[in-house]
Parts: sequence; structure tokens; C-alpha cells
Amino acid sequence: MDLGIAEKKALVCASSRGLGLACATALSREGCEVWINGRHADALESAATQIKAITGKRPHIVAADIATEEGRTALYEACPAPDILINNNAGPEPGKITDWSREDWIAGVEGNMLAPIFLIKQYVPGMRERRFGRIVNITSAMVKSPSATMGLSAAVRAGLTALSKSVQRDSVVDNVTINNMLPERFDTDRQRYMADRMSKKEGITVDDAKRRIAATIAAKRLGDPKEFGDACAFLCSAQAGFISGQNLQLDGGSYAGLV
Repeated sequence: MDLGIAEKKALVCASSRGLGLACATALSREGCEVWINGRHADALESAATQIKAITGKRPHIVAADIATEEGRTALYEACPAPDILINNNAGPEPGKITDWSREDWIAGVEGNMLAPIFLIKQYVPGMRERRFGRIVNITSAMVKSPSATMGLSAAVRAGLTALSKSVQRDSVVDNVTINNMLPERFDTDRQRYMADRMSKKEGITVDDAKRRIAATIAAKRLGDPKEFGDACAFLCSAQAGFISGQNLQLDGGSYAGLV
């Protein structure tokens, strides 16, 4: 299927690795001109090399911390008029409410709620003028089914979800959609970190921890980041113009609810 987004400009936040890199790669494969972002220039160079090897197109690089005003300004200057915006950022640490300080909450709000909100605010008006825009927020399965240890992440990402639902009621009339992708247990550095954390806490091997994590998924496996990237590319397609304000679960069939 031709997704109709060749030559579109795509800005993918936090895309030097993991799900962000998978999305950037999928969009580049579809012919988009891609900007990748992260805090570390060396990691971005490595990501750019990987993307070019797969797609034949080298992305632009923007080294910046999107949780800061200075970082977002660097994005605006490097890519002033994207057609596609993928909001992504590293999530807060797991824990319980007694573990999180005021500073932890502020960092979570800044990185996972306000940063994407300000990017949406910056870019939606231009997208509406050009009558094409696709915004995808990479949030978390925890938004719809919070676990006991992911309350901070669920709370701040739920705020982004609510704001996005509100904004798209106006923007969709101009073919600017806003959707959320809710991943659970993909084979990324984040899950490798969680497996390492579990192995130390439970006194088991990292491989055993990975097997335990995979066993919590209905599909009994971790997700492939490529599956995630391809789903993201479709949400950004010309064909997806009637899909907006939605939360797409990518969890191997694990979500227990009906809606």
C-alpha cells in the first residue's frame, strides 16, 4: 500500500533508539524527509547511519532535550513546518507514591506532558493552514490500565491524552489528526532495563526476568519495534485522515477492557 506521505516532513522526538527509532525508520522507508532527535549527538549519528542503511535516506539530526524550552526552540528552528510530529520521550521511573518526590513529579510533567503539549501548540496552526497534519503521541498502556508501580507515568501521560483529545476536535476539520499509541512490553532498551531491574530485585537471571516479562503478555512474546513503527506510519498516512482522538493499544492482546 502506498501511504501517500512520500516527501512529507516528519519530526520524530526521542528517536535515537527504541520505539522512536522504529517510527523514524518506518517513515523514512515511506519516503518522508525525517528529522530525528535526542540528547546525545553520538547516539543520533549511530541512529542516522542505521536509518540510511535500511532506507537509503539519511535523516536530519537535532540534538536537543525536548523537556526544556531551549531544546524545543532548537527543534522549531531545525524543522519549522513538519507535516508529521511523533511525540516521544523517556518515561518516569517505576515506584510507589511514597517513592516519588516533588522533583520527580515536576520532571514527569515537564518531560511527558508539557513537552509534547508545547510541540503540539507550536505545530498545529501551520498544519491546519496546509490542511495536512499527523500527530502521534507515544504514551503507554498504563494510561488505560495503570499498574501499581507506574502511577506517575500513567498520571502525566493521561494529562497529555486529555489535551490531545480536546485539540483534535478543532484540528481534524483541517485534516490534522492527533492519536496516541499505547505500547506494552516491546523488545527495547527500556524492557532490557526493566528485566535487569527485576533480576536484581528477585535474585534471578536476566534471561529468566525476560521470560517472566514476556509471560505477562497474552501473545507470550515481546513486541517487535518494527511492528510498532509500521503501525505508526499507517496512522500518519493519507488513508488515516478519518482516525483521530484514538488510543491504539499495541500490547499483544493483553488489555482486558472492552474500550
